[in-house]
Amino acid sequence: MPGIFGNIESPVDNSYFNTEGGEGIFILISDILKMAGYIAGIFFLVQIILAGYAYISANGDPKKTEAAWAKIWQSLIGIIIVASAFIITSVVGLFLNIDFLNPTIYGPNNYN
Repeated sequence: MPGIFGNIESPVDNSYFNTEGGEGIFILISDILKMAGYIAGIFFLVQIILAGYAYISANGDPKKTEAAWAKIWQSLIGIIIVASAFIITSVVGLFLNIDFLNPTIYGPNNYN
């Protein structure tokens, strides 16, 4: 017999805690990877903007210009490393038949 409010279902998706196939941990990992990619991309954009500003404001000073170029190169190398990590994860997921890079980030509109 239903209660006063009827059947109340949990709004929380329990896919992280799925114990049938052990898939919950892979969903958690993929969500963490996607969030890390977003954070790395935003950090890259901020660093490139700051390095570009430093380059523009160097006014021909060789030391400031060299420091700005170093920051630009470090930013580019960093984003290449992050992109390589995603490529390696995708290849490993392809061999293991696990889709690491197709995460679902749950929000208020995803709960049915």
